[in-house]
Amino acid sequence: MNVISIQSQVAYGHVGNSAAVFPMQMHGIDVIAVPTTLLSNRPGYKTIRGRVLEAALVADLLVGIEERGAVESAAMVLSGYLGSADTPNVVADFVMRAKARNPALLYACDPVLGDRDRGLFVHADIPPLVRDRLCPLADIITPNHFEFEWLCGAAAATIDQVITRAAALLARGPSTVVVTSAELDDTPDGAIDTLAVQTRLAWRLRTPKLPISPNGTGDLFASLFASARVRGADTPEALSHAASAIFAVLERTAARGTKEMRIVESADLLVRPRRRFEAVPVTNHA
Repeated sequence: MNVISIQSQVAYGHVGNSAAVFPMQMHGIDVIAVPTTLLSNRPGYKTIRGRVLEAALVADLLVGIEERGAVESAAMVLSGYLGSADTPNVVADFVMRAKARNPALLYACDPVLGDRDRGLFVHADIPPLVRDRLCPLADIITPNHFEFEWLCGAAAATIDQVITRAAALLARGPSTVVVTSAELDDTPDGAIDTLAVQTRLAWRLRTPKLPISPNGTGDLFASLFASARVRGADTPEALSHAASAIFAVLERTAARGTKEMRIVESADLLVRPRRRFEAVPVTNHA
């Protein structure tokens, strides 16, 4: 089981591929990690070193792994933070080539664009390209609540609105939309919702909201969801596993009081979280 993961890379901390690769490896998946950045650390620290990689370099790396037969042996392509405004087109071209060579290949797009605290935090040219080029090519998209509303161009404050907006995204190409970090009108204080929507099917999962918000949680969730799907889980099972495992990591991180997620320390919990949260069907979805 191989996954090609195209995301940022940092030397210190856990975001992008530095959050995604180890959890997938813990699930027995061989990860071909293609970087879109090489940085000392994520933004948010007093200093940051390194750089966003030029799109031409990312394209060259992708050609190189094609030449090694990586596409034919892969089960999924996963993309996350892209960095350069030219990189979405490079990823789109690669995904189209890869799917032509391996029709069974799935593409999971984590549209890393922003969050409710900071708004959009990527180059202004990137969000429209992710929406118009990458999302239609994807089988799975995993936006957070803020990114989901941006992709839809409308607010989604109720479960019915989420389902309606997700249906519009599904009509453009994906088969599954997963909305993370959702806080809807009926989400209780002290809780957070994650929702998955497919054609005529929807599920909701609720976990306690912990008093921390480390960077990289979306990258970790996408890798856990991808791991479950690659290993044969259906959408509700993948949702339950990913949400349970990330809660375990965040619970340990909160207990340690660290800025960076305790991913390696939580290695066993990535695969076998002690507490399981179940995805519940949304019964009023027609």
